[in-house]
Amino acid sequence: MDHYTVYREEGRFAGWPANYGIWGFGYEIVVGFTVGYLKVDEGFHARDRSKPFVTMLARTLDGGETWQVESFSGRLPGHGSLSADEHVDESLAIGRTLSENSFERLRQPVDFKDPDFSMMCARSGLGQGSRSWFYISMDRCKTWRGPYLIPGFGTPGIAARTDYIVEGRRRCTLFLTAAKGNGHEGRPFCIRTEDGGLSFNFLSWIGEEPSGFSIMPASVRLGDGTILVAVRRREGEKNWIELYSSIDDCQTWRFVTTPVENTGSGGNPPTLTLLKDGRLCMTYGFRDPPYGIRARISNDGGGSWGEEIMLRDDGGNHDLGYPRTALRPDGRLVTVYYFNDKPEGERYIAATVWEP
Repeated sequence: MDHYTVYREEGRFAGWPANYGIWGFGYEIVVGFTVGYLKVDEGFHARDRSKPFVTMLARTLDGGETWQVESFSGRLPGHGSLSADEHVDESLAIGRTLSENSFERLRQPVDFKDPDFSMMCARSGLGQGSRSWFYISMDRCKTWRGPYLIPGFGTPGIAARTDYIVEGRRRCTLFLTAAKGNGHEGRPFCIRTEDGGLSFNFLSWIGEEPSGFSIMPASVRLGDGTILVAVRRREGEKNWIELYSSIDDCQTWRFVTTPVENTGSGGNPPTLTLLKDGRLCMTYGFRDPPYGIRARISNDGGGSWGEEIMLRDDGGNHDLGYPRTALRPDGRLVTVYYFNDKPEGERYIAATVWEP
């Protein structure tokens, strides 16, 4: 198990890879994150809300050992911070500047099976009135087309993070979070395009509407066609991870199990990775002492899960996690997350390369 620094700069706050995405092309892996400024007395997240966050990408060509950081080249639909409205003052929120004219129209269908294809989803806020959109790259995240608006489907708002399954040249299923009926976040659901992104159809809700929240779906398709979705759950002060499955192509869902019964104070999202031997890996941040990054393995398609694997337990406090994981051709995993060594220190992006 080896740890590497992806991005780190004194006085800065780098965070939340799960909000942006990870894309693997063999040993070439690209991960998205955002960078703002550190402000230690801000509470849970030590970020300066009076300064903008800027979206960045980090690229490795050697499977996670060395990284080069580059700016996200996609066009913002407004003025503000991408997928970070909840972390900045209202004057810096992108949601306040959006209109129907902020978005482009996708005029040619996307070939989702192109080996260099990537999609990144983005959003304004988290609840009532939030809008979401997507970008397309056909050159391994070097350039991006868009932004293209995701329809609202009659919901109070959609808060999209990047999670999708490519199912054909023109067919792709997206897993998103909608605001609940009361306008608060959130409830997971899925949509599908059959025409290369020109249009989308609502498929189904994943689970019942919670009194707390069920957000940030992470999906995977098993070899037998079953689709699994793990979600971040909260009720009151309790935070955990639930798993759902669909055997009818996302038309209906059933609750499977609770792979992680506690993700710590504030909670953390899961990410799912199908391994070469058919096992399933879940990685997530843990926000109680000892703060860190953890994983579990399932040998039976998600029905049961092994003991926790401690990837790291040396975090300075609970302001960490939000991992995304990519599978290397040699079977090792590259898990990328945000981290801190001490509460007053910068938040940085790190990667752990490990054998599941």
